[in-house]
Amino acid sequence: MNVINESGILGISTRLQRLSEQLRRDGFQIYKANGIDFEPKWFPVIYTLHFKPVLSVVELAAEIGYTHPSTISLLKELEKEKLIRSKKDKQDERKRLILLTEKGKKLLQQMQPVWQTMVDALTELTNTSNNIMKAIEEVEAQLNDKSFMDRTKK
Repeated sequence: MNVINESGILGISTRLQRLSEQLRRDGFQIYKANGIDFEPKWFPVIYTLHFKPVLSVVELAAEIGYTHPSTISLLKELEKEKLIRSKKDKQDERKRLILLTEKGKKLLQQMQPVWQTMVDALTELTNTSNNIMKAIEEVEAQLNDKSFMDRTKK
């Protein structure tokens, strides 16, 4: 047992970050083992564009729940990799629309069978008496009602 684990609820953010990093590292290895050159941090953008093929930057940020600057940073990486492209919105010239390139669509097809094996493994991993996905949904709902910051104010 380490100090952070012993800190109880105070260490929740650190422990969730550790868990996230471990899953991302393993996710990267799973993609690599399947011959796919893909960074797990790109997943929310690629996955969202799979279901909603054309989105503005603002819409995409809202869909993935990231800040605008974080989304822009991810989009720059994905554009550099030629997995996405942007075009100007015909109705609003200021708006950039984001979509997958042909390379991005091909990558998506390669990834889909791998996602099923990941779903199976993650389902097994989280199939505990205190299912983490249900717990995350409950905490997210609580945060939507009242932020962590607001809860600390007396």
